[in-house]
Amino acid sequence: MEPETSLGQAVDAALNPYGLKVLAGVNPETGPHKTLFLIGPDATRFWQAFQDSAEYQDGQPDPIDRWSERVLTSIGIGFGADAIFPFGGPPYHPFIGRALQSGECFQSPVQILVHGDAGLFVSFRGALGFSERLELAKAQQSPCKTCIDKPCLTACPAGALVKNNYDVAACHVFLDTPTGDQCMTRGCAVRRACPVGRSDRAEAQSAFHMSYFHRKAPA
Repeated sequence: MEPETSLGQAVDAALNPYGLKVLAGVNPETGPHKTLFLIGPDATRFWQAFQDSAEYQDGQPDPIDRWSERVLTSIGIGFGADAIFPFGGPPYHPFIGRALQSGECFQSPVQILVHGDAGLFVSFRGALGFSERLELAKAQQSPCKTCIDKPCLTACPAGALVKNNYDVAACHVFLDTPTGDQCMTRGCAVRRACPVGRSDRAEAQSAFHMSYFHRKAPA
């Protein structure tokens, strides 16, 4: 997303040193905020910025959430905005719903979010909520509409996608096998199959997230 307002551009400039950027903007019809900027990694720079942080290096739990909270809260204060996060609940803020409402994220053929720049690797570290209604960029077209082969539909080596439904248990079983190591160290094969954004993301970043995903799997 390229924010069209001067405020949006200023927010992007403030996020830039942290490898973050505004991925989507939405004007909610309900709730206390008239404008939300949904913020996520700039894949080419995010991982190094996070690795340089005190939270990454201090050995304490949940480093990426603590880093996100510190960075976005501070930036939010500077702009008179509320920092909102997809963690820390319940209750949880409806990030997926807001992302779909923005017209910049879409439901992919495998039912998970896809973004025009980040592809299936789209994620949000938080959002900034403003009391005023800002003019936002026009809605985009889903990249899936021009994707002829749709490799995401056949990429799962675990067979965890059945009729577009995600079998979480089957995924976790597969990740404990030798073959599953590819997904653990390089990231989900389905997400990697998306031709949008896959070359930008560091494999170490994917491995970090996969370790948390699999470690917190239900027993």
